Amino acid sequence: MDASPLVVMIHPFRQNMLSYKGYIGKVEFDGEAKIFYGKVINTRDKITFQSDNAKQLEQEFCSSIDTYLKFCQELGEEPEKPCSGRFVLRVSPERHRTIALAAQLTNKSLNTWAAEHLVESACRELSDQQ
Repeated sequence: MDASPLVVMIHPFRQNMLSYKGYIGKVEFDGEAKIFYGKVINTRDKITFQSDNAKQLEQEFCSSIDTYLKFCQELGEEPEKPCSGRFVLRVSPERHRTIALAAQLTNKSLNTWAAEHLVESACRELSDQQ
């Protein structure tokens, strides 16, 4: 791992997730093999980690992220960013008009209105999953 301090947090919406440098890892337990294992879920690149004890699992998660970042650097490639802050949303023209009207009525841009409502909806869904 690099010299930066170890910063691991439990993801705020789920107890079985870890977060490090913007990457989110989902943790599972294999009772038969008696190991904790996981994978990074917010990138298309495959990043996995495992350990036979919970405390070491956090270190293995961080080590996997750091190894991935170092590997990309050695290849001269940009690592896949977990989320860029941009995505395309396709809706029917009728839905587009409805959303645009709602945004105008609240004196917000379409982007601001949509972002606020998407985040509210996502938080509601994620809290329902707990």
